[in-house]
Amino acid sequence: MAAQMTNAHRRFLQVLMSNGITEGSEARKLHQHCCETDKVYYAHDKLDDFIGTINTNLQPLFMQIRKGISEDNGRAHYAVVNLAETEVTKMASDYTEIELELFRKTMDLIILSENGFASSTDILNLADQLKTKKMKKKEAEQVLKVFVEDKWLSEKNGEYTLHTRCIIEMEQYILSNYQDVARKCNICHSLAIQSQVCESCGIGMHLPCVRKYFRGQTEPRCPGCNEFWSCDTPGVDRMGS
Repeated sequence: MAAQMTNAHRRFLQVLMSNGITEGSEARKLHQHCCETDKVYYAHDKLDDFIGTINTNLQPLFMQIRKGISEDNGRAHYAVVNLAETEVTKMASDYTEIELELFRKTMDLIILSENGFASSTDILNLADQLKTKKMKKKEAEQVLKVFVEDKWLSEKNGEYTLHTRCIIEMEQYILSNYQDVARKCNICHSLAIQSQVCESCGIGMHLPCVRKYFRGQTEPRCPGCNEFWSCDTPGVDRMGS
């Protein structure tokens, strides 16, 4: 029989849903806060069990709390995913048809790129090629800003990539719609947008996973085929170097 949801579980779920995405350390603090507020048994190492109880009760609603990692720093994040919705339908109630078309085209550019980024110039050049209706570049800039604020995109020095929230919530959509190019990280098995790829066998790894896996190795070798890993591995202190 499924464990019962308490008010602590409901409070945790409510905050997670309103946040959109919650960083791992914040989720652990929230877990403690909810248990103490509602006088429910708390153990610091039981967050996964606590979330498991919520997920069991969410199953009939086709929803789930999912864990993913930030492609920038490898930190864990949690988001509530609607399993019944496909494509960008979750966003449909928040954005206009033309804004969604710009998002889809931006996603195309990012996923089909070699490094998992798309420049603002390339994205803005799409603005007047939209099928719904043309969008002025100034307007497109504003829409991109909103996508960043809502944590669907991340921006750094005029380069855009998918936010951790977007990767967690849209992983299945991306894997099924970009089958030829989308790949999972060979180490953490999550969708990898920004990744390094083995030149010999083609497996990919997130940069934080690359750093962790090759730490301390003098001659990094691919975990898939054991060939020398020829990509530059920034942030890896190789022994003897």
